[in-house]
Amino acid sequence: MITRRSFLGSGAAVAAFAAGARAASADTPGVTDTEVKIGQTMPYSGPASAYGVIGRTEAAYFKMINEQGGVNGRKINLISLDDAYSPPKTVEQVRRLVEQEGVAFLFQTLGTAPNAAIRQYLNDNKVPQLFVATGAAMFSDPKNFPWTMGYNPNYQTEARIYAKHILATKPDGKIAVLYQNDPFGKDYLIGLKDVLGPDRAGMIAKDASYETSEPTVDSQVVTLQGSGADVFVIAATPKFAAQAIRKSFDLGWNAARYVSNVSYSTAAVMKPAGLDKSKGLITGYYLVDVNDSRWKDDPGLRRWKDFTSKYMSATEYADGNASYGFGAATTMVQVLKQCGNDLSRENVMRQAASLKDFQVPMIEPAIRLNTSPNNFSPIRQLQLASFVGETWQLFGDVIAG
Repeated sequence: MITRRSFLGSGAAVAAFAAGARAASADTPGVTDTEVKIGQTMPYSGPASAYGVIGRTEAAYFKMINEQGGVNGRKINLISLDDAYSPPKTVEQVRRLVEQEGVAFLFQTLGTAPNAAIRQYLNDNKVPQLFVATGAAMFSDPKNFPWTMGYNPNYQTEARIYAKHILATKPDGKIAVLYQNDPFGKDYLIGLKDVLGPDRAGMIAKDASYETSEPTVDSQVVTLQGSGADVFVIAATPKFAAQAIRKSFDLGWNAARYVSNVSYSTAAVMKPAGLDKSKGLITGYYLVDVNDSRWKDDPGLRRWKDFTSKYMSATEYADGNASYGFGAATTMVQVLKQCGNDLSRENVMRQAASLKDFQVPMIEPAIRLNTSPNNFSPIRQLQLASFVGETWQLFGDVIAG
């Protein structure tokens, strides 16, 4: 932990700096000498409720940090509200967090459409929208939205990696794409088409979208199978990804299947779909799989096990969404450490944009987080992995986007 003394040095200049930092922080809503209040929306209900465990994990992680004394003497007060993955509800809850609760900044608000609905409001009011839980390219645009920073690997980059693998393994293949009808799903179409180019655009035999309000995507999967495609790209959140995996198997559709890395969780996706029906799936991988024995001695996994043993349960231990939240919360604490005593919104953004080779527990050790004033995409590396029954098996090299 960076103490005031080690961070600031000593002498009259230091005293003046410290006084200025305290004044800047005092002017920031949600910041006192003993607390920093941050806000969040999560889908604790609705079609993306499988992600609710992320918010619960992050709250538990901050509780642990607070029990250890907080960060630079301040406790973290996380206010996490349910938005049901509904953009209008997200707007309502975020306005409450900013205008009534007086949070210093937003952390890990989840979902592409929900974050898109609040981005302009937060930037207009210069409220940091940090480490949004989505990989949509639109949230890594420091020139036009300097108060918004992404976290997840870029969906377009992920789709480009899939397209290159498809061209290498099935150069004459026909591709079917299921995608969520919002910027999240559309990013995958953009990435695929970027690599295929105009000469191979015809490889996409059929695409079909779905709305999150729909009960199932079974009809879309039937339509996509009917195209004769031998490659199936599933750009979907957990509920719909599980449905697509199960339905494609039940139809006897013997296609090479790729699934978005937001739906890689064995507990939330593969088990509901059926472990046997999920075999052979390919994804872009960056998180440590607790079910993979090769990670048993990984320091990050040991930290995760110790944490879940005390603050969570065996169910969360095995849930990739929960371990993702553990890593994101660790990253947020690192930024707060770097802030020292200056928790002004400007300095919070400055430090978030100054991560250098930061190693996050439960992210592959070869993958490090880096940000800069011109790059708001912290995680820019992936490795392909295949689902082999209960775990993901990595293959190939770590690929930088």
